[in-house]
Amino acid sequence: MIALTKILVATDFSEPSDAAYAYGRELALTFGAQLTVLHVVENILTRVGADGFVFASPELQEGIEASGRAHLEAVVKVEDLRRLQVEPVVVTSNSPAHAIADYAHRTGVDLIVMGTHGRGAVAHLLLGSVAERVVRTAPCPVLTVRHPQHEFVLPDALIAVAKTAKV
Repeated sequence: MIALTKILVATDFSEPSDAAYAYGRELALTFGAQLTVLHVVENILTRVGADGFVFASPELQEGIEASGRAHLEAVVKVEDLRRLQVEPVVVTSNSPAHAIADYAHRTGVDLIVMGTHGRGAVAHLLLGSVAERVVRTAPCPVLTVRHPQHEFVLPDALIAVAKTAKV
């Protein structure tokens, strides 16, 4: 039996992340699990540039974090806040993959759901993959979702139509 009590959806506000949110939402509804939606913002105060440092004001960092929270609040549906008691979380880090895996470890997450961009080999070699790093370091299973891809999470209206078509 699969027992999911805590599901974490990691988002960068891309289309694959939107698809991951849909999967995480449906899994949380199905299993009665707590759903956390996590966004990692870059910590520009610790960034090192070519000449040894980059000056950034704390106010700029606060603005970036506030923007991340605002975007996250726009992603999480009001209905989900009530029905699923979704917890939107913003963390600051220079390593999104580490921040996601660390958060999952600290909070006892049972499943991480996240989008993957499915870049080509050269882009993957140059940029790496946050999803791949999370898969390697996470303390729990990770469901990666590409968009567009074969969807098994469908709006309720499509499910009702599909059921009547089979009858």
